[in-house]
Amino acid sequence: ILTTDLDALAAGEAKPGALLTPQGKILFDFLISRAGENSFRLECRADISDNFMRRLMLYKLRAKVEIAKLDQELVTVAWGSDSTTSQSDSTPVADARFRDASVTRCYGGTGEGGDPAAWQALRIAHGIAESGCDYPLGDAFPHDVLLDETGGVGFRKGCYV
Repeated sequence: ILTTDLDALAAGEAKPGALLTPQGKILFDFLISRAGENSFRLECRADISDNFMRRLMLYKLRAKVEIAKLDQELVTVAWGSDSTTSQSDSTPVADARFRDASVTRCYGGTGEGGDPAAWQALRIAHGIAESGCDYPLGDAFPHDVLLDETGGVGFRKGCYV
């Protein structure tokens, strides 16, 4: 049901992914990274997080899986020469969507101001679509928003629709 191949997700990297409708359209989009040997961090928009978590709980069934929503923490994103500096105690995670740019994410940052316009320009220049501002959820297929080009579709993991 997830487009991302979790077995191919390396420690220290974040990949895009989506939870799809039965018709294969994007119901929820997210970034996923390893938070430990057998745990993952799914990062999504705050306004869809409760519904996303409820949907994941539906698919949990009898699996021995714990799904928890963490308190919202600040995510610091850095790129270029700033990508090696961290404003938090967390280990930087490489954002795999950006192949030609060194983009890192740190969780639990200090809250120092950044430049949202610069982030938007970088994201658009690299073809990174975000739900809400670039496309409505439930209306686009993964290839429509370039998830297949940015590492968000695992073609070798089997059927996910």
